[in-house]
Amino acid sequence: MILVEHKLGHLGDPVWQERAGQARIDPLVLEQWEAPKRRLRKASESGIELAISLPRSEHLHDGDVLHYDAAQKLIVVARIALKEVLVIELEGLESLAPHEILRASFELGHGLGNQHWPAVIKGSTVYVPLSVDQKVMASVMRTHAFAHVTTRFAPGEEVAAKLDAKEVRLLFAGADATPHHHHDGHEAAQAQDHHEDHPDHAHDHGHSHAHHHRHDPVA
Repeated sequence: MILVEHKLGHLGDPVWQERAGQARIDPLVLEQWEAPKRRLRKASESGIELAISLPRSEHLHDGDVLHYDAAQKLIVVARIALKEVLVIELEGLESLAPHEILRASFELGHGLGNQHWPAVIKGSTVYVPLSVDQKVMASVMRTHAFAHVTTRFAPGEEVAAKLDAKEVRLLFAGADATPHHHHDGHEAAQAQDHHEDHPDHAHDHGHSHAHHHRHDPVA
C-alpha cells in the first residue's frame, strides 16, 4: 500500500512530460463521485494499491501525478472523466431593479429545486452538475424560459478548475453519491468532510433518516 499525502505534479508539466517519455503510465481510474474525495483507497490498472489522503484544500484533477517509481520507470496518474456541467450566467440580472432581481432569483431557485438538482454559485454564475440527460436539462431550462439569464454546458474539468475543493466535492460528488440532491452547500460539504474523517461513523440518509452509530462495549 502506497500512501499519497500530496500530488507530485501534473502530467502536463514539462518535467513530467519528459519523464513520461521514458516511463510507463499506470492510470488510477476514478469515477466522478470518487474524484472530489480527499481520502480513498483504490488500485491502479496495474494493481498498485494507493491510500490517498490529501489536505482539505486539495482535490484530484485528471492528469495529476500520484506516484513515481524511478527504478521501475513507472508513473501512476489520476484519470478522471467528469460529466459536463450546466452553467447559468446571472450577469444579466445586475441591470434590473432590486425587486426584479429578487423575483428572478426566486423563480430560478424554485425551478432548480423542483428538479432536485444540486448547484453551486460562484460570483454571478450558477453551476449545476449533469444529473440527468443533457437534452432533458436543456429542455427544462427552455420550458421555464428564465429571463435575463444565459445557459450553456461546459466540460467538468473546465468548471472544476474555477472552484475550490469543497465546492468541487459538492458539485461532483453530490451528483452521483448522495441519496438527496437538495442539500445546501454548507450541509453537503460538512457531511462529506465528516464522512471522510470518520469512516466508521456510518449515516444512512434515506428517506427514513435513520442513523447508525458504532458503539464499542464499555469495559
